[in-house]
Amino acid sequence: MPRYEILPHPADGKFRAYGRTLEEAFGNAALATASLMWDWKTVQPRFPVSVHISGKDREQLLVKFLNELIYLFETRDFVIAAAEDVHIENRDGAWTLKAVFRGDDLAAGYEVHGLVKAATYNELQIEEDGGFAIQVVVDM
Repeated sequence: MPRYEILPHPADGKFRAYGRTLEEAFGNAALATASLMWDWKTVQPRFPVSVHISGKDREQLLVKFLNELIYLFETRDFVIAAAEDVHIENRDGAWTLKAVFRGDDLAAGYEVHGLVKAATYNELQIEEDGGFAIQVVVDM
């Protein structure tokens, strides 16, 4: 199973991310988002950044998760190499996510080839069928 695939979109970025679990699919969605901005495979995982997010449903949790990655890039010049230890929980309708982004400082010499402004709800899908597939459109 591929981690993700970039899909054609007339104006923005679009991808489908996959995983055996919802957590793995969320982590791969973070890598897909990063791939639209830099080559995450070349980034050294030097620094961990913990992420704690809550949302009303899985969709809101996903959008907030991806937007946190964008926020870290825009405010701290943090480029991710991995999304690890992703843990998603639903307790009585309250969704929470904890994860660790591992990455490096942009100043270490990484090339940025695109800018994602935000993850959106446009065409957002989370499908479950023996695994998970997540479709996301991001504003570029």
